[in-house]
Amino acid sequence: MAKYRHHLPQLNGDLFLTDAGIETTLIFHEGLDLPYFAAFHLLKDEEGRQALKKYFRRHAAIARENGTGFILESATWRASADWGDKLGYSAQELDAANRKAIDLLHELREELETDRSPMVISGCVGPRGDGYDPGKVMSPEEAEAYHGRQIRVFAEAGADLVTAITMTNTNEAIGVTRAARAADMPVVISFTVETDGRLPTGESLKEAIEAVDRATGRRPAYFMINCAHPTHFESVLNGESWMQRLRGIRANASKRSHAELDEAEELDDGDPVELGAQYRDLRRRFGHINVLGGCCGTDHRHIEQICGACRQAA
Repeated sequence: MAKYRHHLPQLNGDLFLTDAGIETTLIFHEGLDLPYFAAFHLLKDEEGRQALKKYFRRHAAIARENGTGFILESATWRASADWGDKLGYSAQELDAANRKAIDLLHELREELETDRSPMVISGCVGPRGDGYDPGKVMSPEEAEAYHGRQIRVFAEAGADLVTAITMTNTNEAIGVTRAARAADMPVVISFTVETDGRLPTGESLKEAIEAVDRATGRRPAYFMINCAHPTHFESVLNGESWMQRLRGIRANASKRSHAELDEAEELDDGDPVELGAQYRDLRRRFGHINVLGGCCGTDHRHIEQICGACRQAA
């Protein structure tokens, strides 16, 4: 059963952590095979389930030890129809995988949550296409139809909210938001940007956030940035009113561009201490940004540094 769907605690402004780059951690540090970066594929057997539990426990422990909240983000970034087809999942099997992903997080919350560390369960929605390249951009109506089934499963399974991670364009973000509204679910939209701070479509972050808000009546609970390094977007953040809608960051460890990361054969895990300091500086500029985690190349070391640096800045 959903616990926080109608009162998301991260909206109160307290510090909330997320996990790090789940796919890169599991592939490069744990040696697991994730075809198409599909972490949900691990739910097919008990060994995979335990690997996911180990991963989430390690990150949630940082929140528990520091008295912060934690977002339990489901391992379902690739668990939508087109990617499921590539992996040989039927529609029913994909529904079951999405339910299992949320069920696993319910088990972890029961085990790990404390009064000082509330744990919010988020159903993760990924882009229909590549996370770096929008490819053929859907209409908002097409995006709503495409993502609606996965979001309905999350709602039925008792997720607290939906988070659309690595959105590359506003049409898809609008469609996800409308699908979440139809399922009576809170929704968070997280855009990815290039090294110039713009979406892969060329839209500015301001334009994208304002467009989604305009088209949906400000339906998203808040917006985030993920899958980009702070040096790629810090210069476009300012004191304008749209910035109040941006509450979360899940940055990459690497300063490389998306194109460079696509070509890389080894993991670039950057400098965890430096990344923590960069988050601290952003928090000092924008104290309302309170949902902090990692994306590609980051692991528990980066989350520890981010947490420590940002608690000092509070």
